[in-house]
Amino acid sequence: MGEKFIEAWNKMLDRIVEWFNLFIENLPNIILAIVVFVLFYWISRMISRYFNKFLGRFVEQLSVRRLIANSISVVFIGLGLIISLSVLNLDNAMQSLLAGAGIAGLAVGLALQGVLSNTFSGIFLAVKDSINIGDWIETNGFAGKVIDINLRNTKLLASDNNIVIIPNKSVIENSFKNFSLTKQIRTTINCSVSYDTDLEKAKVVAIASIESLYPPIVGKEVEFYYRNFSQSSIDFILRFWVDGTDGISSLEVRSEAISAIKTAFDKNGIEIPIPVSKVIRE
Repeated sequence: MGEKFIEAWNKMLDRIVEWFNLFIENLPNIILAIVVFVLFYWISRMISRYFNKFLGRFVEQLSVRRLIANSISVVFIGLGLIISLSVLNLDNAMQSLLAGAGIAGLAVGLALQGVLSNTFSGIFLAVKDSINIGDWIETNGFAGKVIDINLRNTKLLASDNNIVIIPNKSVIENSFKNFSLTKQIRTTINCSVSYDTDLEKAKVVAIASIESLYPPIVGKEVEFYYRNFSQSSIDFILRFWVDGTDGISSLEVRSEAISAIKTAFDKNGIEIPIPVSKVIRE
């Protein structure tokens, strides 16, 4: 029993001595590998800060800028790790590490497919500048002011003051309307007057009510056309342009225009008749 213990003890000591000699033999490579890795880590931090500032000219969202900058930083750190392992002559370890990283990356990619899709969609939205914070958009059946675009979703503040959260992937894959991409809004109003109305007077009053509310834009004056004879009225259409950058004004403009026309017609004794079909049903 004692001889076996002494034999095992000697083997352990021999192995420790062998490891120590191997460490001393490879000490210059170890020091060089550490220096290389630290150097690449320092370079990655510098590049990350540089890209974070550089992307600030094009990307408004801080989270997106950080993601891109950190991704570049990780690439440099990984490159430094590979070179460090090569310096240590750990080719087999490096191959195993790369193979393991590939398998792990594939598994994580499959598990987080939806999250990654939303992330890259958020980066695309930020870089392409098709939607910015403060824009009024309509998408996926919702309308509102963009208050945030992060790595997962786009947040809208709807007209009823509720916040709508839409995955970035849904915004990218579906059509959307951005009212803020244009600086002028065109509004159309459909209305009617009774048969005993002075049509020229009604036209003048309607146009004047809009022009007093929104000064006409040069070359884009208020348009007024009588359309057809209905059972109880003569219908007309009125079109006009308004300067504005906030898309919510599209609804506000229409509401204020209808109110202004109704007020002007009441002051001038111009009647907006009730449809005959509605009278019969009542």
